[in-house]
Amino acid sequence: MHFTRSVSLLRLIKEADTNFMLTLLFDNYFGALLEEIESLVHRHSDKLSIEKVTSKNKGYEAQMTIVTYNRDRKESDDKAKLRILLTFGQHARELITTELALRLLSILSEEEFLPNVNRSTLNRTLDRLLIKVVPMENLNGRKLVEDGELCERRNGRGVDLNRNWSVDWGKKEKDYDPYEENPGTAPFSEPESQIMRKLSVSFEPHIWVNVHSGMEALFMPYDHKNTTPDGIPSQIMKSMLEELNHLHLKDNCLVGSGGGSVGYLAHGTATDYMYDVARVPMAFTFEIYGDLKASSRDCFKMFNPIDITSFNRVLNDWSAAFFQMFSIGVQQMDGLQSKAIASSFDHWVSMDDYLNGYLMHRKSRYGKKMEVLDLGMQEIRTYFRLFLLSSVLLLFMFCSRISKTTRPLVSAMSL
Repeated sequence: MHFTRSVSLLRLIKEADTNFMLTLLFDNYFGALLEEIESLVHRHSDKLSIEKVTSKNKGYEAQMTIVTYNRDRKESDDKAKLRILLTFGQHARELITTELALRLLSILSEEEFLPNVNRSTLNRTLDRLLIKVVPMENLNGRKLVEDGELCERRNGRGVDLNRNWSVDWGKKEKDYDPYEENPGTAPFSEPESQIMRKLSVSFEPHIWVNVHSGMEALFMPYDHKNTTPDGIPSQIMKSMLEELNHLHLKDNCLVGSGGGSVGYLAHGTATDYMYDVARVPMAFTFEIYGDLKASSRDCFKMFNPIDITSFNRVLNDWSAAFFQMFSIGVQQMDGLQSKAIASSFDHWVSMDDYLNGYLMHRKSRYGKKMEVLDLGMQEIRTYFRLFLLSSVLLLFMFCSRISKTTRPLVSAMSL
């Protein structure tokens, strides 16, 4: 079903040269894809579940579909599992990313299979994982693309969702494009970003991947500066990316920080927030396809494959890379767990604390909750200062008024 729909889509893309054909091409395509995902979940309710979350801000509403994968969830302890959060389609014009989401879910549900992979070995890895997938983060923007606005990357009211997060939000480089990179009126002004932030807080992932297209790259923090984080965590992330690149992506990908590799700095990105604020131990941005020879006016060709060979290559190679990442993540968790057990005679360290705190050389999950409280206290202190300032001003105005009304009486008094 998925294969037939995708082939038809690609054939139409290749042949379409009029607005009429483009309109025909995108007739409810996003709806069909989400319906296919819903159908897939219902066929495999033993391991897949689905929810739809809606958020609204100033009359603008966004809805997001979230799929959870938990193999044999009734018989396992979710707290002991590696938690992975994957999001696709944050930029509307990057349709190939949502196709990859569907392919990954199809493999997880065992309706499709990775070549040259032992399924029993893979299942042992999957037993250790809890995965949440957002197959189409920017649904409203996607509707605009499918209505023929093929270069649209922003959400339904013109905000770049990958500039709407709080880390270094609103900073503009010399090459800033107000159309492409509109960060919104404030951090998290957009319902889509609000939903994703709440999801990251409630789920507390150990691995985060934001999937894009436009080039071939495996990025780690940071996007807002041309450096990577210091210390062992950074080395672990880079080592994982280099392994994925070599084993499954033919060493074609750029590897390193987004800010240091892509050629420009990006401020207010989701991955920088996930790493710096949400304290996700491993936060990545994957760029899965890009036609660098395509005209800048041909956005569809620039961000999406237009022939079936390239289409299948992208989905096959990147599916393999993702499942390799799952395997590496479990191996690293086992290594960390061994160290935690070895140190238990001195002081017990839980797996969450080890991944979120010890690995990061930063605050544990409890520190993260305290950070939220600290931010709240900072806001309260700010409002209290404003209250004091306004009170002083009002008192000053009141005293000045009293002084003016009483001055004639004072001057009329005899000495």
